[in-house]
Amino acid sequence: MRHDKAAVVLELARRLAASAEGLTLDEMARDMEVGRRTAERLRDAVLMLFPQAEEVSDPPTKRWRIRGGLSAFEQAPTTTELLELTKAAEALRRQGEGVRAAALESLELKVRAAMRSTSLNRMAPDLEALVRAETIAVQAGPRPYEDEATLAAIRQAIMAGTAIAFTYMRGSTPGRRREMAPCGLMFGRANYLVATEIGSDSPRTFRLDGIEQIEVLDRLASPPEGFDLAAFANRSFGVYQDEVQDVVLTISPAKADEARAWRFHPTQTITENSDGSVTVRFSASGMRELAWHLFTWGENVRIDGPEKLRAAMGEALEEATRAFESGASD
Repeated sequence: MRHDKAAVVLELARRLAASAEGLTLDEMARDMEVGRRTAERLRDAVLMLFPQAEEVSDPPTKRWRIRGGLSAFEQAPTTTELLELTKAAEALRRQGEGVRAAALESLELKVRAAMRSTSLNRMAPDLEALVRAETIAVQAGPRPYEDEATLAAIRQAIMAGTAIAFTYMRGSTPGRRREMAPCGLMFGRANYLVATEIGSDSPRTFRLDGIEQIEVLDRLASPPEGFDLAAFANRSFGVYQDEVQDVVLTISPAKADEARAWRFHPTQTITENSDGSVTVRFSASGMRELAWHLFTWGENVRIDGPEKLRAAMGEALEEATRAFESGASD
């Protein structure tokens, strides 16, 4: 068996050991990015190499899993995997997200503790060298707010399928007490709770730094049927949710290469133009946040639509001009 095939077989074995209910052949093919026939051959190789693998009947199909997990030798992480875990924790801590950083640091400690000392000793010099040679560039922006008690309460309610109550100190009615059904959390330049008012099917966002006196209620509450947090987040250019607009931007030839490598939005498409410029199209809400971002492109971007984005850009320019002129006159 060639080395690369052995690595693929071991990867499938890890996925079968990591799944409580097991994987079907179609799921194996999807996860391993191979055809069904290849998935069958990989499954057969796993069954031959791992006697503890078992077949589980799940009509109208079958599943396979490895109960009891794999040995420490078979699960030993690589130097690169440990490095990325270390860097992910470092990035969160430098961004001010100590609670999430601590969770990753705890995971890293558990991974190291489960490793054989010979493996740790072998990779220690390389890991130390890479940690010193790589760092995280922290961009200017708001410091993400997180409170361990707030995050713990939201996560507890999500797992239990219950409602939460809190006082929200932001928005149009600061200080209002709310009872909500939590739908999820969005982490980024600022951290948000996504939730619906009890009895409503319209998800809204609440900044975590505006949430006070949170409590988990003894009352069942769940997101709207079919709610998809990723799809909800992808509706907006940033986090503000309003009417979705069809955005069309033309980027000048001078910045075309940068635009090709830039992700404006998950739904974007890029069209090459004869003059060397590119046209970017996507659908999103949050035109004001998009207008703020377009400032960074200067004269190299033209807004072809929608009119609401042009209006938001005009308002932002007027506000910036007033602020500049006010400062210059002092």
